[in-house]
Amino acid sequence: MSEAESQKVKLPMVPLRDIVVFPFMVIPLFVGRDKSVKSLEESMEENKNIFLATQRNAGHNDPSPTDIYETGTIANILQVLKLTDGTMKVLVEGVQRARINNFTERSEYVEVEVTRIDENIKVTADVKALMRSIETTFEQYVKLNQKIPLEAVSAVVNIKEPHQFADTIASYLTFGTQDKQDLLETYNPADRLDKILNSLKSEMDILKIEKRVHGRVRKQMERSQREFYLNEQLKAIQKELGKRDEFKSDIDELMAKIKKAKMPKDVHEKTMKEMRRLEGMQPMSAEATVVRNYIDWLVDVPWKKVKSSKIILAEALKVLDEDHYGLEKVKERIIEHLAVMKLVKKMKGPILCLVGPPGVGKTSLGKSIARATGRPFVRVSLGGVRDEAEIRGHRRTYIGALPGKIIQGMKKAEALNPVFLLDEVDKMSMDFRGDPSAALLEVLDPEQNCNFNDHFLEIDYDLSQVLFVCTANVLEAIPQPLKDRMEVIRLPGYTEPEKLAIAEKFLVPKKIADHGLTKKNLSLSSKTLKDIIRNYTRESGVRNLEREIGTLCRKVAMQVVEKGKKTVVDIKPKQLTKLLGVAKFSPDLEREDPEVGVVTGLAWTEFGGELLSIEVVLTPGKGQLVLTGKLGDVMKESAQAALSYVRKRYAQFKLTKNFYQKIDIHIHIPEGAIPKDGPSAGITMAVALISALTNNPARNDLTMTGEVTLTGRVLAIGGLKEKALAANRIGIKDVIIPAENEKDLPEIPETIRKQITFHPVKNMDEVIALSFTRGFKNPKKKTPPKKSGPSSKSSGRRPAVSQLN
Repeated sequence: MSEAESQKVKLPMVPLRDIVVFPFMVIPLFVGRDKSVKSLEESMEENKNIFLATQRNAGHNDPSPTDIYETGTIANILQVLKLTDGTMKVLVEGVQRARINNFTERSEYVEVEVTRIDENIKVTADVKALMRSIETTFEQYVKLNQKIPLEAVSAVVNIKEPHQFADTIASYLTFGTQDKQDLLETYNPADRLDKILNSLKSEMDILKIEKRVHGRVRKQMERSQREFYLNEQLKAIQKELGKRDEFKSDIDELMAKIKKAKMPKDVHEKTMKEMRRLEGMQPMSAEATVVRNYIDWLVDVPWKKVKSSKIILAEALKVLDEDHYGLEKVKERIIEHLAVMKLVKKMKGPILCLVGPPGVGKTSLGKSIARATGRPFVRVSLGGVRDEAEIRGHRRTYIGALPGKIIQGMKKAEALNPVFLLDEVDKMSMDFRGDPSAALLEVLDPEQNCNFNDHFLEIDYDLSQVLFVCTANVLEAIPQPLKDRMEVIRLPGYTEPEKLAIAEKFLVPKKIADHGLTKKNLSLSSKTLKDIIRNYTRESGVRNLEREIGTLCRKVAMQVVEKGKKTVVDIKPKQLTKLLGVAKFSPDLEREDPEVGVVTGLAWTEFGGELLSIEVVLTPGKGQLVLTGKLGDVMKESAQAALSYVRKRYAQFKLTKNFYQKIDIHIHIPEGAIPKDGPSAGITMAVALISALTNNPARNDLTMTGEVTLTGRVLAIGGLKEKALAANRIGIKDVIIPAENEKDLPEIPETIRKQITFHPVKNMDEVIALSFTRGFKNPKKKTPPKKSGPSSKSSGRRPAVSQLN
């Protein structure tokens, strides 16, 4: 070969493993060896040229000069990217062939002196013919060899220079390293083209034979034999390459999980059908991901696993007592359930609904039930849920579909019989997406939930062994069909002695531990705790009480940090104003003196019982009845009924027949920003009207509740226990209640019953007799005459709606 010109140059060298870089070839390289990295850095500082030569033995990590082929390629560095593991990704473009003359060993990298090889670029007729022949053969070769992209054909069509044409095609060929190095060392383009054509034809013949052999073998082999052969061949190839088929491994792992899941027969058949679909799909396809996700859910949901535990009633009761003070009715119901479980091995789980004001321990009681029964505990909050799919799940046609909260909870429980708490079941709402409370009908029906169907799973699932516990603040907010499926257990507010006991046994030790204190650091006497309960909290539960105790602990923690861990703080009642601020509530709301037209009633709210002051004022006018205080329709009607009763009994109260025509009657209930409704303030408004019209002050040490009719009958009301607690909290000793509510008195704690005198009444005559110190001329009998009075028998009417909502 004749060389027109030779030029020597010194360049940093990077030895390559199993790669031959040709001129005009653009390729990314990963460089990790220290000397190679240094060579790249040196090249980047100079002219970005580097010499690339292939190692004879790819296994040598630090090759010597004899381990490197003499002929290589001078390349231009296009881009360098440093990776997090210290290696470098470099994009290079081959520029020109070169041959190594000698090595210059540096301490940090290898430098070589190379001679550039300028190639003969003269195009003759023979070379043109050779190029056309190679172009045609290469096009056929690309069609047979699927490893080469079709774009390679269009890449070489427009190349006219023989040496560039040869090197570009050589870079696409799937030959071995030795064959490619041989082409690189062939300096004459014509000779190089001749070798490429011979190699292409040889490879074409081999590819055609392979294709023919594969077609004949494929027709002869049976399906089972072919699968076996291919699987074995795949395993052998993977073993040689040191790789493993992750998708196949996932399939095997899923099959093992399916066997372990112990699914029912119909579920197992459906799962295996989906597995067969998955095996026939491409691992990275979207449909494969959906199917895989579905199978994962079928495998992970418990089908037969039941959490068993030895039931000892005394131990269970001990656990409930440790976690909660009082709540005897709830504890009794749980113990009853455990007793039945001990006698009956498989029973349908009950659906309990704990209804009560905030802070009385409904949610934490669910955890205690799980601990007492030895079952897993799952909590799902339904507050603000508006979509039916949150309960039943989304259908698999939707992207990102998931099962509903019920199935998700069962997966979390990992057992068929958990304690499943549906928190805030009264806070659900509905919109155009559906009604979640309607979806709960099937979940909470013991006759139906053995075949609960989730939209995602599309398989019946057994919920009959689950112990469902629902919590709510307001029972009226729960739809009637849903309420009908639940066993309602009311949790009333705590009395002051109960709050004191809870604070001493639970809250104070808990808050001391939470704030990093010890029992020696903080001392709270019973008198101090009572003052906190009376002056800083006004609630049915104990959340605000816990918050105030936490505030005291923070104050003490600050002193402990400043003065040392041995600091002892004994908080006295007189220090509370300094530590907690001015008292938030007056300790005694009872009126000091009887007043005309002012009567104290009792109200029920979702936070517990409250006292309600009703005020009546008479002004000159035209007989109008003015009602203020943000009253609801039912309460306004109660006021009308009370006025009509007074007008009917005008003679008894020594009023003129048309007394109302020249006056306006204004009835106001203070705290006007709070909505008020319900019929249970009827007798209170009637007594306030009588007091104002007769100028006769009503007793200030008495409170009352009850619905009044036009004939003067007193009807039953609801929330008696909460109202009694409110009266006791204020210190009122006498409470008038409807006679029909006398049956509810046993529900009131005995300590409260001993402190309050309850006066059951059937009609307004009895109410008036008790309400005024200066009486009226009443009929001799307590019961009104048969003409206008009610029957002494119960009206059979259900308890009225609560006074406050």
